[in-house]
Amino acid sequence: MLYFGISILARAGSTAEFYTAGGGVHPVLNGMATGADWMSAASFISMAGILSFGGYDASAYLMGWTGGYVLLAMLLAPYLRKFGKFTVPEFIGDRFYSPTARMVAVICLIIASVTYVIGQMTGVGVAFSRFLEVKASTGLYIGAAVVFFYAVLGGMKGITYTQVAQYVVLIVAYTIPAIFISLHLTGQFLPQIGLFSEHTASGMPLLAKLDQIVQELGFNQYTGHTDTTLNLFLFTMSLMIGTAGLPHVIVRFFTVPTVADARSSAGWALVFIALLYTVAPAVGAMGRLNLTDTMWPNGTNADAVSLEDIQTKPDLAWMKNWEVTGLLKFEDKNGDGKIQYYNDKSKNEALVAKAAERGWAGNELTVNNDIMVLANPEIAHLPGWVIALVAAGGLAAALSTAAGLLLAISSAISHDVIKGQLNPSISEKGELLAARISMSVAIIVATYLGLHPPGFAAQTVALAFGLAAASIFPALMMGIFSKRINNSGAVAGMVTGLVVTIVYIFLHKGWFFIEGTNSFTDANPLFLSIKSTSFGAVGAIINFAVAYVVSNATKAPPVEIQDLVESIRVPKGAGAATGH
Repeated sequence: MLYFGISILARAGSTAEFYTAGGGVHPVLNGMATGADWMSAASFISMAGILSFGGYDASAYLMGWTGGYVLLAMLLAPYLRKFGKFTVPEFIGDRFYSPTARMVAVICLIIASVTYVIGQMTGVGVAFSRFLEVKASTGLYIGAAVVFFYAVLGGMKGITYTQVAQYVVLIVAYTIPAIFISLHLTGQFLPQIGLFSEHTASGMPLLAKLDQIVQELGFNQYTGHTDTTLNLFLFTMSLMIGTAGLPHVIVRFFTVPTVADARSSAGWALVFIALLYTVAPAVGAMGRLNLTDTMWPNGTNADAVSLEDIQTKPDLAWMKNWEVTGLLKFEDKNGDGKIQYYNDKSKNEALVAKAAERGWAGNELTVNNDIMVLANPEIAHLPGWVIALVAAGGLAAALSTAAGLLLAISSAISHDVIKGQLNPSISEKGELLAARISMSVAIIVATYLGLHPPGFAAQTVALAFGLAAASIFPALMMGIFSKRINNSGAVAGMVTGLVVTIVYIFLHKGWFFIEGTNSFTDANPLFLSIKSTSFGAVGAIINFAVAYVVSNATKAPPVEIQDLVESIRVPKGAGAATGH
């Protein structure tokens, strides 16, 4: 109701308000809105879940996304704001003096944004399914209807003020349970300190306790490095430069009055983002420890939790609640009345012997990574209002980013394709209608794809970042910092980077994400140890190389374009230096 109310009060009356909120948003508010736009369902719902089960290697998500934001704020946002266009494709079209370059940028933007929206819609489905106790698919339909209402009506103006409210809900919802759980497990008020403190029940450091218990159950050491260094490096790079190429965040810097305000709001956004990102590793680690303790209440050498307890004890009601959504499953395979949670594919000889001796018939608990943040307060027996607050935060995170992405898609279609190419004389009213229709179609497509996502929310989002890294980021960087790159080079680079990366992803995830059509898996990749989520960095290198070679083999850009590139980078009012 709050979000609907804000979007009605701040609904867009013009295309300027629909695309950029009229350019009059205060930097601190814009920083908050950017924070909400940025901290999507992948950050709020899925990142701590991936950290829960991926441990140290999953910290690349934190490093890549935070580092990428700094890259965006320092290298791209102020210059694009100075250029003063509504959309990223419009900048690329003008800088590379080519309608073709603009159209290629539109295609890259739509492919990356639609892939990203799939992850958000998956998150919306997870949050609504638990909140309303329905199947994840039903939750997805309800979430799509909510997004449709306030994003289509409000445009950027409605979305900006809605996102400010969503940020407040989101950050309160994330930190309060984390503080409760940190106090309970370590006695430390700040989760960031609790993560590196002693576990009060065992007297061991929390991470050492977690390492011990997961290794006893045959899982990888939580703080261990199991991925190859090459893949981890490329994955972090892919997330970083993909971040800087994502259009829905770049557009946020067009909503403030001046270039100085763009820099200021970038700084504020980083502060607001850091509040959540520094808490996420603690939430992930403490969630995993709580889950394991719940399944083995008296330690891994005693009996597992009994089926009878799950059915009758109020403390374990969360398992039945989440079972309804289909995102948590448990089954007593060996009929002993207990639910054994362990890694039944482990090569650990002691565990294999223990499983055989006790008559275990395989792992009996399946947990979807994406439920960990939402289920964490229930697993830790926190009060009902905290559990409700987290559900509200998860919805805020998913809805805010979904709305921002859908706006980027609709403005690319209505402003860059329809007004820029097909019908330049379209009236403002007609363009606004086209923007709303294209957003509606995007929501329908995203909902359909959200029902069959190619991975967990954060993994799906990582694919979107890879696509943005391989296509949009190099074109923006070369457009701002190189006078020599011309239209032929930019188009060839974007097309090559995008096609190579899409083909690599489809070879691993299935063609158009259809199950069973893949030739390789991320566990056994095509090229070296590079997984599909990490290939964006390689795609970006190919893009840069192709653009450089083609540009140097063809005619230099016109003088006025070279002057334009020079003027974007000169601070306002800078005079000529005088030497004496």
